[in-house]
Amino acid sequence: MDAVLWIILAIALVVAEAFTATILVVFFAAGAAGAAIAAGLGASVLVQVIVFALVSGVSVAAVRPIVMRHARSALESGDTPFGIEAMEGARGTVVDEVGPHQGMIKIDGELWQARAFDGNETFSPGDHVRVVKVRGATVLVWHDDLPDV
Repeated sequence: MDAVLWIILAIALVVAEAFTATILVVFFAAGAAGAAIAAGLGASVLVQVIVFALVSGVSVAAVRPIVMRHARSALESGDTPFGIEAMEGARGTVVDEVGPHQGMIKIDGELWQARAFDGNETFSPGDHVRVVKVRGATVLVWHDDLPDV
């Protein structure tokens, strides 16, 4: 019966982790799973609690730093950005007039919906712009006043 309660707790903690961005609660779920195994092997409640605490503590201390290191963005870790992160700073050419609510630019041969980063700016077709931020499938752009490198 104890093992079932630990399994229920582990499942509840995994579900709770899905609603947080901390990458912490899941390690307590691992501790609950360890306690469930101890209970299944016939350990006393005290031993189950100790296993829960040890597995939770060790996984937080040993595994969480590794997970957090890999969860950082490429810009934070110094790696080469890829995907959406690589879009920020990219140069594009305006295809359809870009304003605060509409527009289209071409970046490396791909068309992207674009909006002016500053709601008061507009960019005409042929203007060169830089991507300031990416929001979903829309890029926010600003003047490209940097020289070609």
